Amino acid sequence: MPMGVPKVPYRIPGDEEATGVDLYNVMYRERTLFGQRRCEITNHITVLMVYLSIEDGISDIFLFINSPGGWLISGMAIFDTMQTVTPDIYTICLGIAASMASFILLGGEPTKRIAFPHARIMLHQPASAYYRAGTPEFLLEVEELHKVREMITRVYALRTGKPFWVVSEDMERDVFMSADEAKAYGLVDIVGDEMIDDHCDTDPVWFPEMFKDW
Repeated sequence: MPMGVPKVPYRIPGDEEATGVDLYNVMYRERTLFGQRRCEITNHITVLMVYLSIEDGISDIFLFINSPGGWLISGMAIFDTMQTVTPDIYTICLGIAASMASFILLGGEPTKRIAFPHARIMLHQPASAYYRAGTPEFLLEVEELHKVREMITRVYALRTGKPFWVVSEDMERDVFMSADEAKAYGLVDIVGDEMIDDHCDTDPVWFPEMFKDW
C-alpha cells in the first residue's frame, strides 16, 4: 500500500484550534523544504524525523523496519538524517532488514538497535541500477559503485566493531543472519525477547508509549 503524505496537528495562524495539515505544508511554514521526485517514501521518512526533532528534541524516535531493501542513495539519505537529528533513534527490525534496510538498522543509536526474535537481517554489497548503460557510462558507474561500497563498508566496520577486511569479505555474498547472529556480528545490540525477560516486572522501556499496554 502506498504511503500517503502524513498529516500532523497544526494550528494555522488565525485559527483557534489545530487541524490535520499536510506535513510538507507544516515544514514549509517552518522554512524547511524537501525536494520530491522519485524518492517519495524516503522524503516522507526523513521529513517526519526532522519534524519530530523540531517538535521535541529530547524524546526518542522509534523506527520500525520490515524491508527487503531499496535504492542505495535513498538508504544513505535516511541514514544521514538519523545521524543529524537531535533525538536518539531506536531501530527495531521485525520481519526482515535486507540490503540497505540493514544499513538503516545499523544506523540506530548504539545500544538502541533491536531485532525481534524471529527477524532476519541480510547484508551484501551495493549493486548498480544502471547496468544497461553504454560502456563509457558503465565504467563510470563501476568506479562510483566502488567508492560507495568502500564508504558503506567503513560504516559497517565502524558501527559493528568488525575489521574492515572482514566486513568487505562478508559483503561479497548475501549473508543472512538470525537476530542472535546479528547481535553477535554487531548489527544490533538487543534481541527483543531479552528486553522482555529483563523487564518482565516493569514496562518494556524500549517500546514507545503506545505499545506499553500490549
